[in-house]
Amino acid sequence: MAELRLTPEEEAMLRGEEGPGVQKAMEIVVALGRIYGAADLVPVASVQIAGVSYKNLGDAGLEFLREWAKQGAHARVPTMLNPMGMEADRWQEMGIAPDFARPQLEVVRAFTQMGAIPTLSCTPYLLAYAPRRGDHLAWAESSAVIFANSVLGARSNREGGPSALAAAIVGRTARYGLHLDANRRGTHWVEVRAPVRDVPDFGALGYLVGKAISAGVPYFPDLAAQLPPLPTDVTLGGEAGDRLKTMGAAMAAYGNIALYHLAGYTPEARDAGADLAPPPDAPRLVIDSLEAAYAVMDRDTDVTRIDLVSIGCPHASYHELAQIADYLDGKRVKAQLWVTTARLTRERAAAAGIVQRIEAAGGYVVADTCTVVAPIQSLGVRTMATNAAKTACYAPSHSRVAVRYGSLERCLEAALTGEWK
Repeated sequence: MAELRLTPEEEAMLRGEEGPGVQKAMEIVVALGRIYGAADLVPVASVQIAGVSYKNLGDAGLEFLREWAKQGAHARVPTMLNPMGMEADRWQEMGIAPDFARPQLEVVRAFTQMGAIPTLSCTPYLLAYAPRRGDHLAWAESSAVIFANSVLGARSNREGGPSALAAAIVGRTARYGLHLDANRRGTHWVEVRAPVRDVPDFGALGYLVGKAISAGVPYFPDLAAQLPPLPTDVTLGGEAGDRLKTMGAAMAAYGNIALYHLAGYTPEARDAGADLAPPPDAPRLVIDSLEAAYAVMDRDTDVTRIDLVSIGCPHASYHELAQIADYLDGKRVKAQLWVTTARLTRERAAAAGIVQRIEAAGGYVVADTCTVVAPIQSLGVRTMATNAAKTACYAPSHSRVAVRYGSLERCLEAALTGEWK
């Protein structure tokens, strides 16, 4: 195994010449590089950190962040944060207890002291910080990593919370895994013969692929035929972006997939063509039906009364907010409706009057958080409806709720009637 090469600047960081906070960060980055056999480190264009909710971090995680901040650690590149467990300035209105809210705000304060931008979103690619093709990243949120790699053609491994923060502090990550051309070629053929029509169908497809392949690079030779063209401005979302966002999130949640290719459609597969296709004798997965996925994701079929409808996991795009507003115009919800999104996306939608239309119907357009990392149980929620495959995966275990899974229209009808029909 080749020795990890460091530049003189990197060697100085490792010796502690820029202080103990930088030294600790470089020790983490170097240790990972040596574990994975990296030849060197690569500068990163941006970092995205998961593990921001106090629900997941607890007091021990908060103290770890405070200590690192005291050591003078500070991000060198744009560094974004995943959702926390509540909305920063509406937590009281949302019914969040002060003994959760106070330490949660301290967590964010510790991150911002180290130079992180409080985007508090799992969709940094929908914001002004969207990476360009070929950018090397150190992102941690699994659904963001797979979207950046696959739909945008950037390059990131799935970082852990500490390793992403370490990469932000030194501005580098180890060059291994999906940073290397050799690891970006397809490993499995996936033939989709079932019709895949809308967001939950793409989530169901992601479930089946994630469960069957677990790890690797799925290559879809024919799925592009079931998708509209990608929008030129990906930060708005759109039908194609919203479907691929959900499919990738499901592949990452139910498996450990961080990159896929759609022949003739996603950037690398469009330009490299057959060079990225798997070998002819590579494993082949054929999807004839989505029924097995729906049987798992919409498992609580005895549940008809819905306490909360959750839309926006990964965070809702501008396009999705507009769809919801159109559906709810002139109506009033009976169940709680949370549409979770990035604060910057909400501001953009509010400027167009979209947020006001949703909230006039009794829904909440919630920033900074999502129903997976918020303390939903303490708010009295026992049943939830969603069109998000990732929520269907995590909510039963993370939030101890029963989940119904289906289309956006079916979820919004559940919000209007309080019933899953």
